[in-house]
Amino acid sequence: MKTNLTRADAEARKALIDNVHYDIHVDVTGKEQFTSRTTISFCSKAGATHFDLVADEFSATLDGAPLQGRDPELSEGRHELVVDATITYNRTGEGLHKFTDPKDGKDYLYTQFEPAMAMKVFAAFDQPDLKATYDVAVTAPERYTVVLNEAVTVGEDAAAGTKTWRTRIDYPLSTYLIAIVAGEYEHVTDTYRDEANDKTIELGLYARASLMEHMDAERLFQQTKDGFDFYHANFGRPYPFGDKYDQIFCPEYNMGAMEHVGAVTFRDEYIFTSEPTPYRLERRNDTILHEMAHMWFGDLVTMQWWDDLWLNESFATWSAATAQVGIGEYPEAWTTFATVEKAWAYSQDQLPSTHPIAADAPDIETAEQNFDGITYAKGASVLKQLQAYVGYEEFFAGVRTHFDNHAYANATFDDLLAALQEASGRDLSDWAAQWLRTTGVSRLYPEITADTFTVVQESEVMRDHRVRIGLYSLIDGTVTRTHQVEVDIHGERTEIPELAGIEHDLALVNDDDLTYCLMGLAPQHQQFAIEHIGDIDDLLAKTLVWSWMWESVRGGQLPARSFVRAVAAEAGNVSHPSVQERLLAQATQAVRQYVDPAWQEEGFALLNDAFRGAEPKAIFDRALARLTPTADTVAYFTQLLETSDNQEVRWLAITNLVAAGALPLDAADEESDDTNEGAISRLRVRAAVDKQWAWDKLVNEDLTNLEARYLMDGLTFTAEGLDEFTDEYFRIAPTLWDRLTNEMAQRTLEGMYPLWAVTREAVEKPNALLADDAVPAGLRRILSEGQDRAARALRNRRVDAEA
Repeated sequence: MKTNLTRADAEARKALIDNVHYDIHVDVTGKEQFTSRTTISFCSKAGATHFDLVADEFSATLDGAPLQGRDPELSEGRHELVVDATITYNRTGEGLHKFTDPKDGKDYLYTQFEPAMAMKVFAAFDQPDLKATYDVAVTAPERYTVVLNEAVTVGEDAAAGTKTWRTRIDYPLSTYLIAIVAGEYEHVTDTYRDEANDKTIELGLYARASLMEHMDAERLFQQTKDGFDFYHANFGRPYPFGDKYDQIFCPEYNMGAMEHVGAVTFRDEYIFTSEPTPYRLERRNDTILHEMAHMWFGDLVTMQWWDDLWLNESFATWSAATAQVGIGEYPEAWTTFATVEKAWAYSQDQLPSTHPIAADAPDIETAEQNFDGITYAKGASVLKQLQAYVGYEEFFAGVRTHFDNHAYANATFDDLLAALQEASGRDLSDWAAQWLRTTGVSRLYPEITADTFTVVQESEVMRDHRVRIGLYSLIDGTVTRTHQVEVDIHGERTEIPELAGIEHDLALVNDDDLTYCLMGLAPQHQQFAIEHIGDIDDLLAKTLVWSWMWESVRGGQLPARSFVRAVAAEAGNVSHPSVQERLLAQATQAVRQYVDPAWQEEGFALLNDAFRGAEPKAIFDRALARLTPTADTVAYFTQLLETSDNQEVRWLAITNLVAAGALPLDAADEESDDTNEGAISRLRVRAAVDKQWAWDKLVNEDLTNLEARYLMDGLTFTAEGLDEFTDEYFRIAPTLWDRLTNEMAQRTLEGMYPLWAVTREAVEKPNALLADDAVPAGLRRILSEGQDRAARALRNRRVDAEA
């Protein structure tokens, strides 16, 4: 029995075992614990191997003989392993998670197995390349609903008040894609019909009972059908599994969603109980399409090992944005991508922990930490460039070939590359070496004289870029594109003779955002861009200039207060909601971390005045609550609490006012919200003022994942009173890493890192731990990333002070 599976062990086991079938029976009638009986039949060569399981207690037999705590010795032939396990329900969104809704006392359970947590529910060979077939049974109280990967049959049990739900999965599937959802879920149904492929899919939407009145089912069903239409047309084969597709919105969920075949699970914060921002609606649609794309990228064709995680996540991220544009409900999805995903990628790629897109993952703990901005966002950015390089139709043709070659099996990056080369007729080996096997982000900027135009590339790795270069001029009060060329950039300097000598006010060397780079502006254009950003008529071009400003602030080339002033002046005029929402968050971060502390009060005042009362309030009120309030903002939120029925905004306003001393702490208790969201919001309110209480709970108590998230949000809601915890963080970090699960340790230690302490002394505090060889690699990564962020803040404050 092993938990942190290594690639070497997985390869050895794969060489020994094949033709695997699981018969899994999980009993969830227990209040605190559940049981599972797993019968694994498989073929083996002669040798020793192991199975994976995390349990309170278990017993196992191999071919009828008891196993006594050792890796079983196998003879060549067919074998049967039977494992009985008793396991405590999880409360952190891993394994089998159980939640009881305080609103009505109803129970909800769901599984989360990626990357290797099936072992927390049933005995398994828990690696992606040992695909298997399955019979799954779940015994549960008869009041429950049970959702599995495929359609279920239900039988009465001998025990009073229980039933058993069963399904069969007769196609090969990796263990991490098995789903067990059980509880007092309510649901609505619809049907998708694809006449061209003669395919009918039964659709289901599930959520806890207290949320069903808020579910916008008609919209969700239509977006699901639109997604199937797009992928069926472009992926060359219809949904490749059974005849049902359920989407279940689950409480206390760690991620956005998870792509279980036929039973996709989502965080139930996507069921909006308060008026959502437009960006949240767009993001939910993106998530629906992302998980649906995984039915092909990841579920039908699965990476062989977690080194190629990007084959799943980068492609699903690229596919979702491509589908949003193709479907037409969100035609500016690539603008959102440029604002959100690329900012995430640029940030991650400049950390000391950056890694290649095709990353080395020697074990599961490393793989878990690679679910990051490189794997998702940088990978998708690079795929967008590759699609522009080889052609839209050629790219999809290569994808279809990849599916044909490896359907219901496993594949590697080299397999995909071969399919794309075959479809496009291009040799992509150099491209792959430059983009997928290296780290870091290139910087492209124009060097312009009276009679030359040159694109300069600054990078440790000289990459080839397919770009469009746009020239813009101020014409009748509007900054308009006057010229555009599409070219390939090679090496350090690339002359663009077509643009030499043309008069213009602004040059964008990554116009239309085709490549992945930090885009610089010519020195003579920078002030023009800052002064006229609101006058740029092309939405994506305007977004790219905002991105240049933000990355220049992060890189120390532009004083942070310049960005804050620009956002304060222009945010109300930004037409694209995702860009608007992200700009408000970036400006808030700039005031908190990047401006000279002597200018912070003025910066907060500027943003307070700009955000307060601005439309749309769904965006600006949420952002306003994250600022240190002025007297006018206190009055504004006090009035809001008398008039607004947006419960999420109300809780943020209460937190803001309590933290500012404008409301007593017991105001949170007086708020009439008896939902789970209300309970965790009260934790955030108290944590905003009772820092020691929040710290002690995070360090010493076993919290649910959602409780920890809201406590950390409250703890860091303001920087006041946090200095005393700076040394304490580095003292307790190793203990927390050892005590918590990998996922909870990572989230907690990232969320509690003392970014409030922006001093040279604080930046150096992790050095002792980083120098200690006994510190685990995962913790070392968190510490090095936090140190880098703190050092960036310290440098940027110096830059701003010199402005």
